[in-house]
Amino acid sequence: MDTKLTLKLNKDIIEEAKKYASQKKISLSKIVESYLQSLMSDNKGHDLEISPFVKSMSTGTKIPTDIDIKEKYTEQLLKKYK
Repeated sequence: MDTKLTLKLNKDIIEEAKKYASQKKISLSKIVESYLQSLMSDNKGHDLEISPFVKSMSTGTKIPTDIDIKEKYTEQLLKKYK
């Protein structure tokens, strides 16, 4: 059963999040729900991956939405084990 929730967030973050949700053709409510779900579980069996943009909202850090996470991870491992 769905229940209404009121959140108080930074206006700029809300506007960016709405644009992102529109581009991905997914509701902002679903993004928030998926993010909260990921905090409470190990994320096994969830079909919606939390994007870098959504993760950046939780930390305030700006992360490009077009970042290749696997490539960055590989670069980090190469630096670490050099």
